[in-house]
Amino acid sequence: MIELPEAVVLSHQIAEHLIGKKIGEVTALQSPHKFAWFLGEPQEYPQRLRGKRITGAESHGGMVQIRLGDTSLVFHEGPNLRYATDPSAIPKKHQLLLDFADSTSFSVSIQMYGGIACFEDDEWDNEYYRLAREKPSPILKDFTRDYFQELCSMESFPKLSAKAFLATEQRVPGLGNGVLQDILLNARIHPKRKMGSTSQDDLDRLFSSIKGTLQTMVKEGARDTEKNLFGSPGGYKTLASRKTVGTPCTRCGNPITKASYAGGAVYFCASCQPLD
Repeated sequence: MIELPEAVVLSHQIAEHLIGKKIGEVTALQSPHKFAWFLGEPQEYPQRLRGKRITGAESHGGMVQIRLGDTSLVFHEGPNLRYATDPSAIPKKHQLLLDFADSTSFSVSIQMYGGIACFEDDEWDNEYYRLAREKPSPILKDFTRDYFQELCSMESFPKLSAKAFLATEQRVPGLGNGVLQDILLNARIHPKRKMGSTSQDDLDRLFSSIKGTLQTMVKEGARDTEKNLFGSPGGYKTLASRKTVGTPCTRCGNPITKASYAGGAVYFCASCQPLD
């Protein structure tokens, strides 16, 4: 899934390698997918995109936005974004394919679920997109300790688990269940722990971990559980993920544990992150 580190890295790679490229042919929904969510009719995408030139790329939370003049493409949730310089490297199954005039291409393939939105002049009436653009990014200076304290002051805060507090309701856009695991391990807070039981020291560690962990993930090229624009895993070695279950915690040596919780999986060190 694309979360904040992947969105930042992908947008930087797109800006570096795709800006200036002119779109030739466009193929939309060659491989039908029940959970590929298009804004509007995918059959209209070729006419809307053909002949346009890529002018920029940026990230908003966990969303990647490509600009083509006054037109935008936004990708969110679980699409795989790939740039290919050789036609043989194009995925066999894809939901959107942009062929450029220089014989390179950009493809979007969705395995589980994902969204593709094409719209004009930033006019997309989507709450997640709006919040991702409006709220401060945790990797930037405007995500301050005072701002974080405001999040901790809401009425529902004491009853929320650490996972629910950080990874739901777009409180911190781009912070999802994937990056959550290392953030909480570094903060020494269990994913199931109720936030009402945390001390000020706990919250100070959590604030520092949100900023520090995400900044490190971005600096090192996103997580090794996800792939970049060229299909290579990110350079950040996850501490608590599907890749590290059963391996020693880098802090204490006890095994990393996996558990089902709140509709998904959580990964943690029971020693470093006590529930009680």
